[in-house]
Amino acid sequence: MVQTQPISERIGRLIKDRSALSRLIVINTAIWLVINLLRVAAYLFQTPASPLEVLWISNIQEWLAVPAGFNLWISKPWTPFTYMFLHIDFWHLFFNMLWLYWFGKIFLEFLSNRKLVIVYILGGLSGALVFMLAFNFFPAFETSLGHALALGASASVLAIVIATVTMVPEYTVNLMFIGQLKIKYIALFTIALDVFMLRSSNAGGHFAHLGGAIAGLLYILAIRSKLLSDVPRFPGFKLFKRFRRRKFKTVHTSSRPLTDDEYNARKVQSQKRIDGILDKIAKSGYKSLSEEEKEFLFKFSNK
Repeated sequence: MVQTQPISERIGRLIKDRSALSRLIVINTAIWLVINLLRVAAYLFQTPASPLEVLWISNIQEWLAVPAGFNLWISKPWTPFTYMFLHIDFWHLFFNMLWLYWFGKIFLEFLSNRKLVIVYILGGLSGALVFMLAFNFFPAFETSLGHALALGASASVLAIVIATVTMVPEYTVNLMFIGQLKIKYIALFTIALDVFMLRSSNAGGHFAHLGGAIAGLLYILAIRSKLLSDVPRFPGFKLFKRFRRRKFKTVHTSSRPLTDDEYNARKVQSQKRIDGILDKIAKSGYKSLSEEEKEFLFKFSNK
């Protein structure tokens, strides 16, 4: 019989894990815990004449959530950063962290911890910007412009989702009651749902989601375009095929010019090594490569 690890052990391992993914989840959860513990205290000490719980939640959102009005944002310029770590409702936190964990694990198979944090932050900032622009541009939100707020990690999480899908659109996951499904279809469904829900009472949240999605997409496209030259590009097996077709140039430091036979021999040797590395990635994943193999592949991917 297979024994499963107790939940306490899993949580302990998550807290001790030094990956950016685990730290983002722990930070979001810790902030939620502090807010809600203080919320309980406020409830216990409130009176009919002094509703402390309502005042506490209202003040937290006023100071940490991002406002729709630019005039309000100017007086609280930190809010585009703080709102992406702010959750009040448990289920809001739960589903955001669940999506972050699922797609963050896939993201880290191809890019670094640092890049995960960058996408998270950029997604949150982009979500805040799109939220404010939408509420200031569309007449439908004119009456709510002065009090609308956005909070939560949804924009940041969706940035990671779309970044992951842009890298590996054919990546397949197993979903309960559905079976195997390519993550590109999950992303398309999520984006379509956000668009259709722009008529809902949480239109601001869905605009923020779309802003985060745009950031995730543009970040990966920038990597592919070599605008971020320090990041290895591994957007899926289709790229591996392109590697196999490439003719790599070899840089020589020898004072004696190489003969044609020597040059061709070195080129063939380099191509064989590239093919071997790509076969290894296809069978065991990018993480199975040694640091030297990663450096070798990265060097030739940027030529």
